Amino acid sequence: MYNTDDIYAALKGVEGPDRVKSLVESGAVSGVNIRDGKVFVTIAVDPDRAAASEPMRLAAEAAIKAIPGVAVAMVALTSERGPEARGNGSGHGAQRPMPNAEPERGVGLENISKIVAVASGKGGVGKSTTAANLAIALARLGLRTGLLDADIFGPSLPRLFGIKEKPELSDDGRSLAPLEKFGVKLMSIGFLVEDDAAIVWRGPMVMSAITQLLREVAWGQLDVLVVDMPPGTGDVQLTMAQNASLAGAIIVSTPQDLALIDARRGIAMFQQVRVPILGLFENMSYFLCPHCGGRSDIFAHGGARAEADKFKVPFLGEAPLDIAIREGSDHGLPVMASAPESNQAKPYLALAEHVRDALAQGSREAGRKPKIVIG
Repeated sequence: MYNTDDIYAALKGVEGPDRVKSLVESGAVSGVNIRDGKVFVTIAVDPDRAAASEPMRLAAEAAIKAIPGVAVAMVALTSERGPEARGNGSGHGAQRPMPNAEPERGVGLENISKIVAVASGKGGVGKSTTAANLAIALARLGLRTGLLDADIFGPSLPRLFGIKEKPELSDDGRSLAPLEKFGVKLMSIGFLVEDDAAIVWRGPMVMSAITQLLREVAWGQLDVLVVDMPPGTGDVQLTMAQNASLAGAIIVSTPQDLALIDARRGIAMFQQVRVPILGLFENMSYFLCPHCGGRSDIFAHGGARAEADKFKVPFLGEAPLDIAIREGSDHGLPVMASAPESNQAKPYLALAEHVRDALAQGSREAGRKPKIVIG
């Protein structure tokens, strides 16, 4: 069985960024991770030379794949922002303004028409369940749909879809073939690691994995790729917004004030990077007792609608806190797949119809941008 030394030995035969020293001698290899026959490598390069470094990346990938026993090799380019990008010298974490130019779609995404992010300011609001049901609903509406689980540290897509299989190499031998279920093409880091494996990666490795899962998967022709974002407003969200040319973002929140505070941050972040907000979706909006039918507003009610009105973005509906939705998700049968005509599925179908219509109209960000003061 091969090890890290074998990976470095293979990379010694690859020309480095300066085209004088080898990739290893140049010190550009910033991370190597091996799991179950799969090798993840990151190479640090000057961001201005990212495009010119693509042949080097491909050569490194080929060298690793040539090692006996390597099933999948994923090599990504990363870069470290210079000091001028971290602040302007005024202290308190001041940031440079975002550029006005929209990001290019980029290599590997040419066959994907629209990319939509499903995000939340915090965890535990049902964002992944919403993303899964949205993707299935879009597929039922006739759209060629994919779903990417971008939560590296807490991937939930394998459990939501009840999948234990591992992805194989595509026919070209250079990319992973997505798994498919309920009419949706699927990819997640959870397919590549064991359920109980702790993923302890620094930022560059996380960015590398997301870049590979996005760009080096044989998605084929897609009308829409739904991206289940990790919670928060950190590096992953910014990287995806800047590098994937997002057509829009859906913010998922529960009704209570604590969740809505974080939802506001999510809206502000996407607006700052000029990603259109498709709207707010209120999850766990209310609870209907399965025994007496009585309704309880456990987390209050209507908070997301009020926030949508405040920010002048669409309100996309509300889904209940429901046992059937929870049980289906736990057993790999999202409600849009197991009971698409049920009352529990209706909010997700309505959400999908709104997304379909918004994308068809080339929806642009509506409403005012909040004033963001940093420092």
